[in-house]
Amino acid sequence: MSFRLAAYAVCIEDGRVLLVHCASPNGGTSWTLPGGRVEQSEDPFDAVVREVAEETGCDSVVERLLGVDSRVIPAEEARLGIEHQNVGVFYQVRITDGVLRPEPNGVTMESVWTSIPDVAGLCRSSLVDVGLALARTLPATGHVAPVAVDGLVQH
Repeated sequence: MSFRLAAYAVCIEDGRVLLVHCASPNGGTSWTLPGGRVEQSEDPFDAVVREVAEETGCDSVVERLLGVDSRVIPAEEARLGIEHQNVGVFYQVRITDGVLRPEPNGVTMESVWTSIPDVAGLCRSSLVDVGLALARTLPATGHVAPVAVDGLVQH
């Protein structure tokens, strides 16, 4: 089994959420939240600010912890063909400066503010739905029910 600790930014402003459009290893694309792997000895709090800057070109500040999501992706569905666990730490983040741009030498092709109702029609990572659910409900436990992966919602 592979394991990944990641930090994700949920940036909501004026009924819109900030999403990044990424290339997938299988040749496809999908929308997701800005964020990614927490590096060795890095605090997830610092990682999410770094990831937002890398993927969008914008500076940001963390406003609050929203919650933690843990999911195991079966080998037959995982990109590398081996069972994978992803633990994601979700933060409410506010953009403070910068201009949206693609990630230089990265997998993020573009970053855009998207109307929250329009998200349902996008081919997207289930992380988007988890982040929006956490931001909407602010559960005291920091946990929401697993998001079903089917149709436009992917791992």
